[in-house]
Amino acid sequence: MQLRTAQMKFPSMNVGAGVKERNWKIKNSSETKAPGRKLQLRTTQMKFPSMNVGAEVKERNWNRRKKMRTYLVTGGAGFIGSNYIHYMFGKYGDSIRIINVDLLTYAGNLENLKDVAGRDNYTFVKADICDKEAISKIFAENDIDRVVHFAAESHVDRSIREPEVFVRTNVLGTAVMLNCARAAWELPDGSYRENKKFLHVSTDEVYGSLPEDETAFFYETTPYAPHSPYSASKASSDLLVKSYMDTYHFPANITNCSNNYGPYQFPEKFIPLVINNALQGEKLPVYGDGKNVRDWLYVEDHAKAIDMVQEQGRLFETYNIGGHNEKQNIEIIQIILETLQEMLSDDDPRKALVTKDLISYVEDRKGHDRRYAIAPDKIKKEIGWYPETMFKDGIRRTIQWYFEHEEWMKNVTGGDYQKYYAEMYKN
Repeated sequence: MQLRTAQMKFPSMNVGAGVKERNWKIKNSSETKAPGRKLQLRTTQMKFPSMNVGAEVKERNWNRRKKMRTYLVTGGAGFIGSNYIHYMFGKYGDSIRIINVDLLTYAGNLENLKDVAGRDNYTFVKADICDKEAISKIFAENDIDRVVHFAAESHVDRSIREPEVFVRTNVLGTAVMLNCARAAWELPDGSYRENKKFLHVSTDEVYGSLPEDETAFFYETTPYAPHSPYSASKASSDLLVKSYMDTYHFPANITNCSNNYGPYQFPEKFIPLVINNALQGEKLPVYGDGKNVRDWLYVEDHAKAIDMVQEQGRLFETYNIGGHNEKQNIEIIQIILETLQEMLSDDDPRKALVTKDLISYVEDRKGHDRRYAIAPDKIKKEIGWYPETMFKDGIRRTIQWYFEHEEWMKNVTGGDYQKYYAEMYKN
């Protein structure tokens, strides 16, 4: 007697090569007996994969997030902070996670980050860096690998009017951030968990003023000599970070940068103020004789430098970040007016408004530093960073961004800004 075995048809779901192999062995095994004997087939229970796809995806995403490097960025809704967040996501994509902590004061604007707000690896927390409970909660609920501390009051004119606000945010806020990071990272023996770092972002204004000598520069060894409540508060915060590095061997770096410019900058600052006023045909206020010198750094170059210091900077070191673009304030105004004239079309009515007649000299700022200029030799030698954007290119990119984001400018120059502007430049 010959038994003919039937072709077995597998279900359309791919249940795996192992199941097919077992069933093939059953079909062709010695369980098919000789004539006169009863056919006995041993069946194998088939196990299909779980159909709870949603739960599996969530678990995979959770495991992936646990492996991501997590950055806590303070002041990320501000000018430099938001540009840094854009830069980091542009470079690292989904391989990092960013938690942005911002109190959303007048210069903090979530519209700066609307392009990243929907990302799974981005979280916004509205909180005050002076609120120890709120900051401690963030560290307790998240395994923070990096802190990038931008949050600060930063406008010199405002610091002259309200110095205590600057002391609170810039000094006390930095102390809270340091204490919370230390509590989360320090081990019982006084060492720290592996690959943790705190980067404190500061300014060249802590060094005071340079003589009008093109060979004089700020170095990391230049003594601190702040002249405004703003720069004094930043110098104080720098010294706090230095003390934590010396006393507790706290894993940190400090960066001191020159004047930044670029997209998303609040128009109380010099360059966006000049661009906005010129396009409106309004006066362009110039302090004193207009010959104060600043070193201008395109904000994306700054963001890149911060990332490189995070990854390659030696612990406990300070790095100066400068643009090698030193210009007098009056030069900046003239360059902006000329560039606007070049970029505006002849049929744009704003072109007729953009003239040098808008320049208006006003009483000099109190304690106005004459010259800033950074020597970024150390960061170039140790890390390989250098400023890539020359001012003539960066200012065109900046103006083009403001052309394309007129609604953003209208939104941030509302009633409160107009009141502040009128009071600040009434003389």
